[in-house]
Amino acid sequence: MARNALERLYREQPDAKGVIEKAAGYAVFNNRGVKILVAGGGKGDGIAVANRTRKEVFMKMVEAQAGLGVGIKKFYLIWVFETPGTLDNFINQGLEFGGQAGFTARAAGVGGGFAGAASVKPGVWLYQLTDDGLAAEITVKGSKYYKDDELN
Repeated sequence: MARNALERLYREQPDAKGVIEKAAGYAVFNNRGVKILVAGGGKGDGIAVANRTRKEVFMKMVEAQAGLGVGIKKFYLIWVFETPGTLDNFINQGLEFGGQAGFTARAAGVGGGFAGAASVKPGVWLYQLTDDGLAAEITVKGSKYYKDDELN
């Protein structure tokens, strides 16, 4: 799953390959979500990789959302961590978001290889690839990322 998502990202955003290779690490998640009227949720699985050591950590994510919408969608999230500290925090402390949670979209051509990515917080970038499905929604969403204790 992670390899396929990265290959697709590199086809759609060729500069992303160099960015990810130079980063301290990255994480790739699949996400399957359902939204019916005012409630929805999703879950996914992923892997975080430290580039220097090639160590892999298996992870999970869950999300809940409220707001108007209908749809089913599947997508991939590719996280990029510029420093070992941001990667370690993601792996060991997890990450939680609520609402729009500080996402800052980058315009094409701005931020070098990060074009097409969102700045989540200093040193952490996020690419999203929609796989299939159709969704129309206005939501407030909470997401949590954490280690998969059964696989690590």
